[in-house]
Amino acid sequence: MSARQHAAPAPVGGSLFNATTLVCGVLMTVMATIVVVRLLFGLSSTTNVNDGYSWGIWVVVDVFIGSALACGGFCMALLVYIFNQGKYHPLVRPALLGSLFGYTLAGAAITFDLGRWWNFWHIFWPGYFNVNSVMFEVAACITLYIIVMWIEFSPVFLEKLGLRDARKKLEKVLFFFIALGVVLPMMHQASLGTMLVVMGGQVNPLWQTPIQPLLYLLSAITLGYGVILFESCVAASAYRRQVEVPLLNPMAKVMLGIIGIFLVARFADLVVRGVIGEAFQPTYIALTFWIENACLFAAFLLIRTTEARRNPARLFLAGIAVMLSGILLRLNGFLIAFDTGPGWSYFPSVPELLVTIGIFAAEVFGYIYITRRFPVLPREDAYAQPARS
Repeated sequence: MSARQHAAPAPVGGSLFNATTLVCGVLMTVMATIVVVRLLFGLSSTTNVNDGYSWGIWVVVDVFIGSALACGGFCMALLVYIFNQGKYHPLVRPALLGSLFGYTLAGAAITFDLGRWWNFWHIFWPGYFNVNSVMFEVAACITLYIIVMWIEFSPVFLEKLGLRDARKKLEKVLFFFIALGVVLPMMHQASLGTMLVVMGGQVNPLWQTPIQPLLYLLSAITLGYGVILFESCVAASAYRRQVEVPLLNPMAKVMLGIIGIFLVARFADLVVRGVIGEAFQPTYIALTFWIENACLFAAFLLIRTTEARRNPARLFLAGIAVMLSGILLRLNGFLIAFDTGPGWSYFPSVPELLVTIGIFAAEVFGYIYITRRFPVLPREDAYAQPARS
């Protein structure tokens, strides 16, 4: 029986100057200008955060959502290295690259939201460690994971530079970092759910549950696979490449299984706690709850059959649906369904929105640069060649 050969990664090549990179450059310049103003003149000069809502979109979107959208590398490591599904190996580098930029920029975004940002180094100094704080665990795990991902991705740079001996030496110990690259995101993605739990009654009952750490972990895994579907289809379209349907098809099936587990746990929890009635109240919060979960049901309907999963358009739309659901889960819990009491409200300012947009623009620009200049995506001409049996 024949199998598809794993093509060696190769740079896509081509010019870095196009409409997309130009727009990204403008957005990044605007972002950098706003960040400088914020760092020099304080949070009030650029944000609408206040004593009631001390977290705005720079934390919720750039960090909580941004890190969840960057779980593709972790999810592929689970399949390839933990469950020994080597057929997915061509997807590892592109997924890891997306995770690398997502987490690195999310880590940088934390600094923007710190009141006394010049004290950010405290998180790295043992004398300031608060080991009883869930925020410390999240910060420590994310920091370590960023370092681990750069080490995991470094063979790409060593390969480009022709440093074969250095690459061989690194590969002998790379298994250790791969293991850390699986454990660390599982820890901090679950802990992000724990942060919601400790907020108590300020969070609407539809999202305030003791199993939130489990839900956030399951959601992060589904998001990781959803982002891979999205990125693979976009990269194939942008670079005029073949969509890797033979790999995305079975991976999407795995994603559907995890979505099923998530939905069962989600609704069973609401029933057991006796708060399912909140979902049927005539409120905008109940509406956002149903939109959040309808996106997951939509993914099921789009790619529920093997034939449907062979359609790149359906895979792309399913990826978007899963991403929207994961984004809403976190927006609902930390902002939309979060109420600190009468007299307090929050809506992001224009500078806040522009910084967030600039961060995502930086991810897009970085992805384009690395894939065009370094061996990340599988070589197109070799990908479809059958391997010898």
